[in-house]
Amino acid sequence: TLLRRGMAPDAIVKQILEEDRDPLPVAWSKQGRQFAVMNLKGKYAAYTGPKATEWAGNKSGKFCTAQGNILAGPAVVDNMVERFENTKGHLSQRLVAALEGGQAGGGDTRGQQSAALVIVKKNCGVWLHNDTVLRLQVDDNPEPISELKRLVEKWNVRRPRAVSPECKQ
Repeated sequence: TLLRRGMAPDAIVKQILEEDRDPLPVAWSKQGRQFAVMNLKGKYAAYTGPKATEWAGNKSGKFCTAQGNILAGPAVVDNMVERFENTKGHLSQRLVAALEGGQAGGGDTRGQQSAALVIVKKNCGVWLHNDTVLRLQVDDNPEPISELKRLVEKWNVRRPRAVSPECKQ
């Protein structure tokens, strides 16, 4: 809503933080949270709270941003951006490449257990003209990114092709 109103990403981040009532200041303080906002022109702002876990941070590219916490180090987000920007194909393939890049950079220090991907676009969903283009989730798997990639590859072979220009996929 704030982006639609023309607000800049940095102003949105500031407003969200100011309006956050911090309902769980002991268990999950806003000082430990992390999020980013990017507009359609690629301008972005990110917030990594000063009490976020080690390692926590973000990296941006031309039209993507990666952030995370409890990561092995900056190579995780660096690799995610590099892989996303240098992978060809559907958005689903670029997102999986980013996950693979993050894992190659050391990933989450707790290891792997699940991976998920959700792509939405207004009125471009495949079921009854909703907004969900693709939703996949792999849980409790020793190699969830590999399994997610397998599912994305199968989907891309048979994915519905857009019927209207605004739904170009």
